[in-house]
Amino acid sequence: WYQRRVRVLPATMVASKKTKKAMESINSRLALVMKSGKFTIGYRSTLKSIRQGKSKLIIIANNTPALRKSEIEYYCMLAKVGVHHYSGSNIDLGTACGKYFRVGCLCITDPGDSDIIRSMPAES
Repeated sequence: WYQRRVRVLPATMVASKKTKKAMESINSRLALVMKSGKFTIGYRSTLKSIRQGKSKLIIIANNTPALRKSEIEYYCMLAKVGVHHYSGSNIDLGTACGKYFRVGCLCITDPGDSDIIRSMPAES
């Protein structure tokens, strides 16, 4: 059996308190969206919702390929949709969403009880 091991570099282990607190607030807001709001997970469904004009905020993991990231940013610029670059990997973003799989990008169509859309432009 092949096991995938995630190697943690010493520089990433020592995170400042500010980034850790910001990450926790994003994760808690994201968890609230998952419970009470509407969202789509994945690259193709994110692009579809941007094209349809349904999306309010896009969250992209930091290890998303550059071409894919720039394409999403371009679509968001045309549709005037906010983009937040999540500071963790796609594994971290999937965990923050409460899923057991990797999430490269996420589109929030209805925030529900969360104030994630109002708070993201200030932090990013």
